[in-house]
Amino acid sequence: MRAGGKHNDLDNVGYTDRHHTFFEMLGNFSFGDYFKETAIPLAWELVTKDFAPRSKRLLVTVYHDDEDAYRIWKKVTGFSATTRSSASPPRDNFWSAGDTGPCGPCSEIFFDQGDKVAGGPPGSADADGDRFLEFWNLVFMQYEQRGPGDRVDLPKPSIDTGMGLERIDGHPAGRARQSTTSTSSRR
Repeated sequence: MRAGGKHNDLDNVGYTDRHHTFFEMLGNFSFGDYFKETAIPLAWELVTKDFAPRSKRLLVTVYHDDEDAYRIWKKVTGFSATTRSSASPPRDNFWSAGDTGPCGPCSEIFFDQGDKVAGGPPGSADADGDRFLEFWNLVFMQYEQRGPGDRVDLPKPSIDTGMGLERIDGHPAGRARQSTTSTSSRR
């Protein structure tokens, strides 16, 4: 059963500890009411204060040319560019629903499950491992893609943020494995 959520990772279900048969996204939207300057601090406060994880085990990604998000993340988290933020490949940190329509850069928050779990940080050769678990995504819809090579600013930039319900279970406690919702595995 696939209850909802992402459309582009269905082939990964059952092969990794982070792709489940049940995926439900929890989050919020803002259609022009606020943007990066508010969304980033709100996400960080929720993650580090309300959920109380170990912030030293968090990693934030920023789209490679999103200087605004990079500056805000650095101010809010205190992370330096070399230890906590990485500019991910464009295909990984830019959201669009299709060839045309609203689109924009993303930032993601990952939880480092520790060196006993295989895998490397986002953007690395070992990124497909389970060590770094993406649990929060912030999509900054600021453009409209009209066609190939034709992208314009949206009149009201918007926010789409969210966290996978099944990922909340393992994250705050710092557990290396999440709860599973399926008894079968394709591994």
